[in-house]
Amino acid sequence: MPYKKNKKIALFFGSFNPIHIGHLAIANYFAEFTDNDEVWWVVSPQNPLKEKKTLLAQHHRLYMVNLAIEDYPKFKASDIEFHLPQPSYTIHTLVHLKEKYPHHRFSLILGQDNLSNFHKWKNYEVILEHYSLYVYPRPSAEPSQFDNHPNIHFTQAPYIEISSTFIRNAIKQKKDIRYFLHPKVWNYIDEMNFYKR
Repeated sequence: MPYKKNKKIALFFGSFNPIHIGHLAIANYFAEFTDNDEVWWVVSPQNPLKEKKTLLAQHHRLYMVNLAIEDYPKFKASDIEFHLPQPSYTIHTLVHLKEKYPHHRFSLILGQDNLSNFHKWKNYEVILEHYSLYVYPRPSAEPSQFDNHPNIHFTQAPYIEISSTFIRNAIKQKKDIRYFLHPKVWNYIDEMNFYKR
């Protein structure tokens, strides 16, 4: 793929604990069926104030994202939030990315269920004014006050009801769920004994 200076980049934020085929399918949809050139996976750092027992260390989660996406040139993993002050706010990440990559145009990938809480995000009005939001459908989502905003784009991305919680619980129950994960991610989790207790 020839290098483009002015790319449209959709940002996919998450803890990816672990990354699974649902995440991959949604991101794949946004890379192929929207006007975005690439999808960047922004891996959320550990919140030092909320050490969750089930949350793997951030370098392991980033490594698994890289394992899953390394063969697809339209995907890129980002650890940008690892280097920003905590707690990480989306607006701070967006400002930082814009400073670092002034020629790129950034947008956000968002589940429809997040729209109803979007007004609680820090500086949400600024995000809405300057960035496009690409929304994928969620069956439980309620209508929101933002549904008709010109910078919000609803998509026909497929419903994929797989969660990282489901994956972690299944592994704990010793289920063989290899087809819910990229093969390299499945092997890494197995090799490292992650989520088994």
